Order: sequence, then C-alpha cells, then structure tokens
Amino acid sequence: MRIFVYEHITGGGMLDDPQVAALAPEGEMMLRALVNDLTAIPGVEVTILRDARLSADLPASIHTVSTAEAFWPAFRRAASEADAVWPIAPEQDGTLARITREVIDCDRVLLGCRPDAVEITTSKRATAEVLGRGGIPVIPVYAEEDAVPPEVNEIVAKPDDGAGCQDTRLFQDRTELRDWLQAHPDPKRVLQPYVHGEARSLSMLCCDGRARLLACNRQKVETRGGAFRFDGVSVNAISDRDGRYAELASRVARALPGLWGYCGVDFIETVCGPVVVEVNPRLTTSYAGLNRAIGVNPAKLVLGLPASLETSNEPMRESRSIEVELAHVV
Repeated sequence: MRIFVYEHITGGGMLDDPQVAALAPEGEMMLRALVNDLTAIPGVEVTILRDARLSADLPASIHTVSTAEAFWPAFRRAASEADAVWPIAPEQDGTLARITREVIDCDRVLLGCRPDAVEITTSKRATAEVLGRGGIPVIPVYAEEDAVPPEVNEIVAKPDDGAGCQDTRLFQDRTELRDWLQAHPDPKRVLQPYVHGEARSLSMLCCDGRARLLACNRQKVETRGGAFRFDGVSVNAISDRDGRYAELASRVARALPGLWGYCGVDFIETVCGPVVVEVNPRLTTSYAGLNRAIGVNPAKLVLGLPASLETSNEPMRESRSIEVELAHVV
C-alpha cells in the first residue's frame, strides 16, 4: 500500500507564507512521527511532498516543491500515484477542508476526517453549537463583546478558525478588550469566557460515530504579555481509571460522526469536570509521543479501522508519560 503523507507546513503548502519558519518545527515533529510509524508497518510505502528548503532525511519517497506555482500540480500528481492520502494541515482559512476535498476529487482513500466534520470543527462557533446540542460541556463562543455575559471580565479572543494557541489573547477587563478590538478589527475573531483549570487533551481514534481513547495528555500552555503560548505536551500523563475521558471521547464522536482516524480534543479540567475547548480533526502534537507512551503503533490502528476500535484487538503494551517539547523560533 502506497500512502501519500501530506504535511502542509513542511510540504510546500506555505512556500509564500512568512509564518512557515515559526510553524515548521511542530509540523516537522508530527510528520516524522507519522512517517516512522507508517514505514514500520509491513507492506506500506510512504511518499511525501517536501519544501525544497528543508532537509530530505526521511524514510520516504520525496518529491520537492520549490515554488508556490508548482505546489498544486505536485500535490495532485503525488495523490494520483498513491493508494491513500493522509493529510496533516491547519484548519485556518479552510486549508484542511480544501486538502480533504482534493483527496476526494483524486478518488483516493482519505485517511482523515470526512468533509462535514472538518467543516464544523474548523469553526469554534460551529463546534460549540454541535457539541452543546449533544450535551457536552463546552466553552461558549460569542461574535461580539457586548454578547458576552456582563459578569464575565476575563475574556479570550481568538480566530474562529485558528489552530491551538495561534493569535489567542487573554484580557483581564472589558476596557482593555474594547481598546484592543478597535485597534485590531477582524471579522473572523470570536470571544470566549476564560475558564480556569488545567489544559489537557485527548488522543483518540474515531470511526462512524464511535471512538477509542488512546491517551489523555497534559498540555503546557502559558500566557506571556496576554498572549497564549503552547510549549509542548506530556503525552499519556493522565490516567482514566474511572473511564470518564473515554466517555468524553465517545460523546464527541457521536456528536461529530464524520470524525475518522486520529483526532484530538482540547479541554480544560475544571473543578466541575472537563470543558471542551476545541476538536482537532487531524494529527496533533501529542501524536509525536504516542507510540512510545502506549507501546502501540497508532498509524497501524488507523489503518485497521474500524476493527481497531476494540481495545481487545490491540492491547496497550505500555503506559507511561512521554514529554514532547515544542521549539519556538524567536
């Protein structure tokens, strides 16, 4: 089986974007982990696209892309030569949604979430609405400052389609927020009450409204000068002896049955329990430490869906916490 793994940041999709240097380390980490997991599976060959400015020392067939104009022809050629495509791309500006549609248009097996789930989870507002209807605790999302309940003073501003901590800021009072919004107008921006608690995430398998929890992770998130920053994650650091995180994963999958393959859920562990922040319909940084943390190849589990949803089919051989640190470009 030939699989085309496409990681957007390192794969030439951001050749003309000045943010590529800042985002590349996280993309590179996920790409290398996935390629290593796939090439460890007998009978699997991996092909990737590669920004020509980056090194090519990966165990895969590599097609380099040196100009933005050459990107889409190279992508479609690589997809057409593969049996399946595994996309890793940010939701921002509809990037993951477009890549997903391209894979479907190429009539190749999509090793990722279905278009409807990608469309919903691209939007913080749409995600909150869908999860809320499913009875899942979620942070409310508001389009305007005056829509936020008056008793809320600590407010988070972020892009509706942003990924992780990207362009996410915390404001301690309404006056500061109003001044900043006036100076930085953006129709895509949304507001949320700041929820106190520990930042955590789920790594899970999804298929047709069902889920299998692989790990619960502790995220390293801090604020500097009002801006949120993600510094890494302790993979599989939180046990789930009572099964409540497995239940949360199942509820999210039922609310979003188009989720497929590896997915992530970011949440805040509060005194009242978990409150969901967002759903990631793609690989997350936690994937980089998952194989070592659970002792099972997660890529093999994805290729084995739906059978691998049953834990008895591939029991976890290990259970330990793995630190994944994110290098920031200054």
